[in-house]
Amino acid sequence: MAARCISAAAFFGLFMLFLLPVSRGIINIGNGIGMVVSALIVLVLLFWNKFSTFIGHCWEKTFGKFFLSILGIILAVCVIVAVIISIFMIRAANDRPKDENTTVVVLGCQVRDGAPSLMLSRRLKAAYDYLSEHQSVYVVVSGGKGEDESISEAQCMRDWLVGNGITPERIFMEDKSVNTEENLSFSKAIIDEKGLPSNITIVTDGFHQLRADILAEKSGIESYNISARTAWYLLPTYWVREWFGVLYYRLF
Repeated sequence: MAARCISAAAFFGLFMLFLLPVSRGIINIGNGIGMVVSALIVLVLLFWNKFSTFIGHCWEKTFGKFFLSILGIILAVCVIVAVIISIFMIRAANDRPKDENTTVVVLGCQVRDGAPSLMLSRRLKAAYDYLSEHQSVYVVVSGGKGEDESISEAQCMRDWLVGNGITPERIFMEDKSVNTEENLSFSKAIIDEKGLPSNITIVTDGFHQLRADILAEKSGIESYNISARTAWYLLPTYWVREWFGVLYYRLF
């Protein structure tokens, strides 16, 4: 009983962790699924006797046994797929460039009141650290202007990098893209046009690197990765969301 109560408290904490980004207006399939699953587990643990009795009654019936068997298989497959994708996500997040024969591409993120959002500022910091250590490397900042943004994400990133000491001559702007796929394909066009190294190093959040790699591969781009740190309270939501994003782009 004590173990179930402790487990229920842990999963309730996980529920609250998925709920936390909602206070910042972040609602997506990641925290939606996360809240539903963690809430269901809490209820099962708190009402374990009633739940186990209900399952026992279902198992006594042919249809119930069939339904529970199929449900168990589906749940097992989901867990296995999530674990496998997570392993590849971790590997992609740590696939750093081997040398300086690369062009950095910073993927855009939301701009708030003309300034980088928390997530974008961390991507810029990761790009700045690498560019400061490798003075011969050029960078493409990639991101268009959303309806709720006063300037393009590319312009915001360029201004931030220049303001922090990266010379303007090293920075190229791609300010037309509206998603990751366009970020990469439009940036590749600029890289080809300017004669920059064709191997690119993608700067984005660690959870996003695998999907970016998949899209880069589809565009014929060889890529490495530099990962920005994601805020702890956002990571579970975006990590779960990426499971679905990776599956979609792998299947379609």
